[in-house]
Amino acid sequence: MRVVELKIEDIAFGGKGVGREQGKAIFVPYTIEGELVSAEIVREKKQFAEADLVEVKEGSSHRVTPKCPYFGRCGGCAYQHIGYEHQLAIKWRQVRNVLERIGKLKEIPMRPIIPSPKPYGYRNRITVHAQDGVIGFFRRDSHRLIDVERCPISCDEVNRELTDLRRGNPRDGHYALRTSSSWRVFSQTNDEVADALRDLIVDLVPPNQDLLIDAYCGTGFFAKALLNKFERVVGIDWDKFAITAAKEKATGKETYIAGNVEEELQQVVHPNRPPVNDIDRRRLRSIAPTTIIVDPPATGLSTNVRRSILNLAPTTLIYVSCNPATLARDLKELHGKFTINSVTPLDMFPQTAEIEAVAHLQP
Repeated sequence: MRVVELKIEDIAFGGKGVGREQGKAIFVPYTIEGELVSAEIVREKKQFAEADLVEVKEGSSHRVTPKCPYFGRCGGCAYQHIGYEHQLAIKWRQVRNVLERIGKLKEIPMRPIIPSPKPYGYRNRITVHAQDGVIGFFRRDSHRLIDVERCPISCDEVNRELTDLRRGNPRDGHYALRTSSSWRVFSQTNDEVADALRDLIVDLVPPNQDLLIDAYCGTGFFAKALLNKFERVVGIDWDKFAITAAKEKATGKETYIAGNVEEELQQVVHPNRPPVNDIDRRRLRSIAPTTIIVDPPATGLSTNVRRSILNLAPTTLIYVSCNPATLARDLKELHGKFTINSVTPLDMFPQTAEIEAVAHLQP
């Protein structure tokens, strides 16, 4: 394979630096825009190429020493070589750029990114793998494991779990390690940023409303924080364990439905259809929602969910996204009936290329 010298122009979504050779984009991990590097081409396509970093010839002032001895080999982190403030700047810019490129949106009302109070030691859970005596994470771009004694982005309690697991000589398999306070169901990985996310949504939602539909509600993290602003709250999630947790200590104004979000929203749009599950659906039929919160998986909203939202036309729509690309795709369609009041990125996963964002829309 040949070695090329590149000026890194930008950081692409996903974390790799972008340089160009005769107009062709070449993606190089562990670089920073403005750096002059040499890189070895490892995969070449017609439109682009991928390369491994060989040497940083002229480094950026934002380059720092990674705190993790596995960085560059472990596939988990992409940004430990970049100072935290610059990581935030990169992620903010990436959200804006993907909304412009995929969503075809202009003059996006971007708010400042919300940082993590802890750039390291923030993860309240991890999944490690054991195979043939090796316990750790997958190597970058590989299905081979790297043996890991401690994960610096995980909190102390999780690392103690990892130490105990390693001492126990576990069988081959996958092991979820988490803090004792974590639910058995899905919850956000960074407690402090999750609290900031909840507070942001509380601030965005106006008071004195009738009905909130919290789609993909999980254990009701957002819904329960908004109870004083609504007469009724309905949460929907496919995870029956999350719904069971949400129902614990629920007030009389709360209804939680274990079901498919797409089907349940269509019950609201088409109230004459017979309910597909239980009596809780009657609450969905009685009045159109004034606020809808959606927090979908990385695949974003399905066509039918987007169509249901457009038909319901809530006075407030809050879209929580863990994938700016699918957020951009969905906003492109929703933008026809809604105005985007703000987009706020949050750094839920420092040192990684992952980005969370919240879009606030109104008709």
